[in-house]
Amino acid sequence: MRLLRFSVLYMALALSANVASADIETAASLREGDMKKLVFHPEAKDASNAPFVHEDGGEGHLSDYEGKYVLLNFWATWCAPCRHEMPMLSELEAELGGDNFKVVTMATGRNLPPAISKFLNEIEVENLTEHRDPKQELARGMKVFGLPTTMILDPEGNEIARLRGDADWSSDSAKAVLRALFDDPDDV
Repeated sequence: MRLLRFSVLYMALALSANVASADIETAASLREGDMKKLVFHPEAKDASNAPFVHEDGGEGHLSDYEGKYVLLNFWATWCAPCRHEMPMLSELEAELGGDNFKVVTMATGRNLPPAISKFLNEIEVENLTEHRDPKQELARGMKVFGLPTTMILDPEGNEIARLRGDADWSSDSAKAVLRALFDDPDDV
């Protein structure tokens, strides 16, 4: 009986891994334009759970977002490509954000809350998180070596893809890639 339970569990895990792998292959095949810079990892990577400063001033962790796909964007107020990219991230969050997906922006380094608010007001972005990583603990844990850097985390909180540099996250290709990951084909 015990062997039967383990066999059923193993088959369920194998089936879910194959489904996730198929979703990633489909998503990767939809990359065009800027999205060609999006690199899907052969295997999911553990994401750091170092603390960050939540926009409300409390402590946050990436594990707070488990259960949904997350587009995690590291940026800074002094970063010109970040200024260019933020409105596109905002549009992506407005269109796709919900139960299955969230855009999470993380100002890393010395970015004071008033400077972050001013930055976002100047570019007319109101729907993105104002989280901060002032000591760059999370950025170091995620091996961020330049800004902007954006990762896709799966619902278990693992990094499955990364894009270095800015990109048009509001493009049809970006939306198609993301939808391939989290849309339920039975809902289409």
